[in-house]
Amino acid sequence: MFSSVLVANRGEIAVRIIRTLRQMGIRSAVVASIPDRTSLAVRSADAVVLLEGYSASDTYLDMDAVIAAAKSQGCEAIHPGYGFLSERADFAERCAAEGIVFVGPPPAVLRGVGDKAAARQLAVANGVPVVPGWDGDDGDATLVREAGKIGFPVMLKARGGGGGRGMREVFEAATLPEAIVSARREAESAFGDPGLLLEKLVTRAHHVEVQVLADEHGNAVHLGERDCSVQRRHQKLIEETPSPVVDEELRGRVTSAALRLAGAIGYVNAGTFEFLVDQPGKDGTRPFYFLEVNPRLQVEHPVTEMVTGLDLVELQLRVAAGEALPFQQQDITFRGHAIEFRVNAEDPRQDFRPSTGRIRSIGEGTKRFDSGFAEGDVVPSQYDSLVAKAVVLGTDREHALAVAEHDLAGLVVGGLKTNLGLHRAILASGAFRQGEATVDWLESELPALLASRAVPKEAWMAAAVALLASGTTIEKTPFRSPGWIGAGEARIWLSDGDESREVMGAMAAPGAGTVRLDGGDLQTFRATAHGAGHFTVFVGTPARELGVDSDGVGQGELQVYEPGSGKSGAWTLSIEPPPVLPRRVHAAAEGVTVVAAPLAGTIASVRAAEGDTVEPGQVLATLEAMKMEHRIAASAGGVVKTVHIAARDVVKEGDILFELE
Repeated sequence: MFSSVLVANRGEIAVRIIRTLRQMGIRSAVVASIPDRTSLAVRSADAVVLLEGYSASDTYLDMDAVIAAAKSQGCEAIHPGYGFLSERADFAERCAAEGIVFVGPPPAVLRGVGDKAAARQLAVANGVPVVPGWDGDDGDATLVREAGKIGFPVMLKARGGGGGRGMREVFEAATLPEAIVSARREAESAFGDPGLLLEKLVTRAHHVEVQVLADEHGNAVHLGERDCSVQRRHQKLIEETPSPVVDEELRGRVTSAALRLAGAIGYVNAGTFEFLVDQPGKDGTRPFYFLEVNPRLQVEHPVTEMVTGLDLVELQLRVAAGEALPFQQQDITFRGHAIEFRVNAEDPRQDFRPSTGRIRSIGEGTKRFDSGFAEGDVVPSQYDSLVAKAVVLGTDREHALAVAEHDLAGLVVGGLKTNLGLHRAILASGAFRQGEATVDWLESELPALLASRAVPKEAWMAAAVALLASGTTIEKTPFRSPGWIGAGEARIWLSDGDESREVMGAMAAPGAGTVRLDGGDLQTFRATAHGAGHFTVFVGTPARELGVDSDGVGQGELQVYEPGSGKSGAWTLSIEPPPVLPRRVHAAAEGVTVVAAPLAGTIASVRAAEGDTVEPGQVLATLEAMKMEHRIAASAGGVVKTVHIAARDVVKEGDILFELE
């Protein structure tokens, strides 16, 4: 076994790998970019090599720098985690040439499955069904021609990489050329490969993947399937095992297909074989189609670990060291049902716009909570938006859902916007609870889901009232701010993880006073304490009765709930510092409309020049942040007066990009 391993990654997966290395008695080293130099991964590792750069391309994707880091620390192996260099055959070859073990499949396997077109062809050759599509020449003209033959809607997919990047749904021929350009650019940025392929867009399908583990001695097993159908922008949000739509007959077919493909390509180490499972046919059976192979550890591997009791990182390391698998298929047992919720720094109400900033508080309310951040850490804009993975385990799916409902009700990530509120709404949805959520379900139901979890105005006010009535000041919490404006009076900022609101409150007498939400109408309140940190509040017109639990205020958290509803239906709010106004280049002159950056990131393209006439909604530029492209559109028509940016410029939230007149 290795004595020292370099972790060539960041965030939660780096922390996760380091944890297993420590348990195995193996020295850990980690690389870190400038934004990550004080990260939890750096603080967790035995050694760190700082990389002089900010972007992924200058740091975690720099093969020379990563290999030099491993050699400088005397590491015998490199674990690439997921993303970055984990699927690069040329990197695995470089490792071998330097005498360093790459913890993953051999280069030939990476090359064979890393190109999705080649993987499709391999599946066909081995009798595994694939979605109708085109995996040949990917010139723009060819893609346009073949899309017409396949018939719209179609899916553009990057040939390399994964994680939903470089993917575009295209519903009509007119939008295909622009989608090709955008998908190529995103694929090139994420994976260093602009290659694309086409597939027919299959709707109302379930995304089901099989975890495979194989050694170099000819042994291969599957560790069950995972259902990853709840997705946004083709990126998974919730994963679970077993799948609610896979019965024993289908499980036998899909796992056999995965093992057949693994054997055909000589697969070694951990890998995920992904499929689309369609609606049942006339005979009641569900057809399935091969999608791709992810030749690495998956983000969602914890759910498999929870039901099997295995440590996949340890098994990866042992296989990479040349050991045989310590078990056969019949030795693997599956117990219970596990669900993982990806907690992302993003705003679901703003098209999942990434959120950056300092984490004011972060909880660990679930049985397993994998995170790359701790309280006080900053979520940078250069990388993806994943903050943590909350994982629950139940005896069966119904029990796991109940556990998740309870645990997520008390989980708070304070200081920035997250998708926790959306997760709670999904948990309450009938379609999800019945296992009917398909890959296109979330985006179609998103408005209704967000509306279902909207915090009522009385709840915001009740939380502020509890702070006033308890005599708690922000100075007594980790969120010191100049919000208090006088004895018994306060201006308080609260967040539900999706949005932030301002509440003004004043005590007129013990347990009574007035409160105002976001500068709205003045409302009276009455509050009664029931022991330390527990209140009944009557507020609003007409008065609404709410319970408030403020015993978590030391961590900046409060829970507001309807009397008798229990904590599972509570709204969790956190105290926020006063908002900081976005930086502006300069004030707009009269008659001039400014277009500002909605978030920090790098300008990917500029599509308007000075003197151009633009229409409302016209895309003026694209901005890359947290590995996703965001379109910057004109809010009003006019003539472009000034362009303040160029491609590859780094901008901050609120920077003025264009001036229109």
